[in-house]
Amino acid sequence: MSSDVSEAAAKVRGLGGPSPEIGVVLGSGLGAFGDSLAELVKVPYAELPRMPASSVVGHAGNLCLGRVGAARVACLQGRVHTYEGHSLDRVTFGVRLLAELGCRAVLLTNAAGGIKPGFAPGDLMLIVDHLNLMGRNPLVGPNDDAVGPRFPDMTRAYDAELCDAARKLARSLAVELQEGIYAGLLGPSYETPAEIRMLRTLGADAVGMSTVPEVLVLRHRGVRVGAMSCITNLGAGLSEGLLDHSEVEETARKTRERFIALLGRWVEEAARLTSGG
Repeated sequence: MSSDVSEAAAKVRGLGGPSPEIGVVLGSGLGAFGDSLAELVKVPYAELPRMPASSVVGHAGNLCLGRVGAARVACLQGRVHTYEGHSLDRVTFGVRLLAELGCRAVLLTNAAGGIKPGFAPGDLMLIVDHLNLMGRNPLVGPNDDAVGPRFPDMTRAYDAELCDAARKLARSLAVELQEGIYAGLLGPSYETPAEIRMLRTLGADAVGMSTVPEVLVLRHRGVRVGAMSCITNLGAGLSEGLLDHSEVEETARKTRERFIALLGRWVEEAARLTSGG
């Protein structure tokens, strides 16, 4: 895996341009942010050695390089998932690449089902913690001590400064920002109403099928993490209709303007907070 990531990073560096300092991962239907970068260079995943491409609608499959203000950004326009048949090594390949390219912080986004009472489709939720209910962990296996410790601490998996920055920026933009705990499940089936009730009992506020493995890998490497969900639907049994992926895409499209505005400012603030200056 290490040599594969190094090979992909060498390909990206061969494109020229400044090294990225902030990474962004865009979930289902949220890829429009990547197209908004200044000085945009877009590289299809198929052109990057060993880089897996998603088969899921709403995941474009491009690495977008560019700027948000003065911040240098590398943006994954879509991700792959375990439920597509990928190993966790492949699922986390993209964020390993962002870390290898020098990103000091990575902002992760996803589409999620709302569980917390009062949540509605179209809400944005700052992730402050997670429940790993996928039944697996990408750090299983031999540990490379040069990359990170055998037993990485997850007390502060979601960086407190980055979370505070998101809250303040949301207020300044008059964007309502919920916050809560994200439960990561394997998928691809949506949860049953009974499972949603279980998740609520366990303390989950939203549920999805991604993000958690990426957070584990990034924190193992010492990369700071912030994460945000777009609540695209309510969990099974919490609304009248049945769940459909087209609803996920449509709701993400309707939140695009608010999402891009907040994420763009968050990227700039993340660059400032991690600059060391």
